[in-house]
Amino acid sequence: MSAIDGLPPLREVIRSHGLTARKALGQNFLLDLNLTARIARVPGDLSDASVLEVGPGPGGLTRGLLAEGAGRVLAVEKDARCLPALEEVSAAYPGRLEIFHGDALEVDPVARLGGAIHVVANLPYNVGTELLVRWLSPQSWPPYWSSLTLMFQKEVAERIVAEPGEGPYGRLAVLAGWRSEARIALTLPPEAFTPPPKVRSAVVHLRPRPTPLAPAPAKAMERVVAAAFGQRRKMLRASLKSLGRDPMPLLEAAGIPPTERAERVSIEGFAALARAFAEGA
Repeated sequence: MSAIDGLPPLREVIRSHGLTARKALGQNFLLDLNLTARIARVPGDLSDASVLEVGPGPGGLTRGLLAEGAGRVLAVEKDARCLPALEEVSAAYPGRLEIFHGDALEVDPVARLGGAIHVVANLPYNVGTELLVRWLSPQSWPPYWSSLTLMFQKEVAERIVAEPGEGPYGRLAVLAGWRSEARIALTLPPEAFTPPPKVRSAVVHLRPRPTPLAPAPAKAMERVVAAAFGQRRKMLRASLKSLGRDPMPLLEAAGIPPTERAERVSIEGFAALARAFAEGA
């Protein structure tokens, strides 16, 4: 399907440029332009908006974003083999696509795009969660991004939107729920990609809360949550010892029983622990 623009179908683009997805880069190319257009519509109206796209590959999602009216797209691609295909997309949308060849962990999107930025990406599986945590963990809040629309393995997506007491609830759910509102926008079958992954994928949409769900210093929140879920089968009085201090005063200050386990603690409870940790309790 190539009806969203006058460019060739993605299978033809991949074939003409000799592209094959590389496992080492976490690549799975999304071929269906109907699906890329649906993903591009998840953030809402992109007219004149700035978009950061990570890992565009041959440009399927890039084309969807531009066809949906995104004013400017910064596409960050580490794989040099994909650059010629992206240059063809840039030529079809003059002045609206900037291609950055490099690592997404090193680019400064604010310096290149400015203003409110929507992040939309079919994330490489090997760096997806690291990027998400970075986007959720700046010291100041609200962040530079207006929304995150990100594709993950479905299992990871479920961990991001899980509630306390649910099996997937963990570090990602706490960090995402603390500072944003997250939902699964759509799921995709393996056959939508080349090569088909062994698992289903899902697109998660996150919008930042104006203020976090409960006050806490960001660094302290990260450390406490990581410690609590680092040994999730243990009671908090044991798992929090990895913080390097007696956990009992922390738990007492936060009003959490020492026999509680991390998966049953609310986001507000973790924020209370983080405040106590930062204050030296």
